[in-house]
Amino acid sequence: MDDEFKHLMDRVHIGVTSFNYNGSKVPCVILAEKKFDEMMAKVAGRPLSVDTNLNILQNGLGAVFVEMELTFSEGGINEKILLYANESLEFFESMANTAMLALSAPHSQIGKDNVFMIQLPRPEKISDALEIIKKGLKTK
Repeated sequence: MDDEFKHLMDRVHIGVTSFNYNGSKVPCVILAEKKFDEMMAKVAGRPLSVDTNLNILQNGLGAVFVEMELTFSEGGINEKILLYANESLEFFESMANTAMLALSAPHSQIGKDNVFMIQLPRPEKISDALEIIKKGLKTK
């Protein structure tokens, strides 16, 4: 395993899941309790938007990482979450299907309470990213 791959693997966020919302699987990122609480304290009750960028990193050997960058219009929040697409393809498929992303805390009832939902404004960008991820996974 080369050093760059190991460095990326060490940064991968492992708290991802999905839950059923009105018959659709919504992808959800589980944040540390303290981080989630701090974020919610800054944005609760405020109208805001969340710019979501997916930066795809691939090595040409079938390993694909996706850095999700979430920039909140309020509260000065800019969160980067690195995912290993080889193990979370379903997460990105759900994101493309629903154009939604949820954030939650570890002790919440996922999909029931303490969930922050983000409506992704440009579903076509997510579909394009999913195609790039799939192509990168096929490369070996």
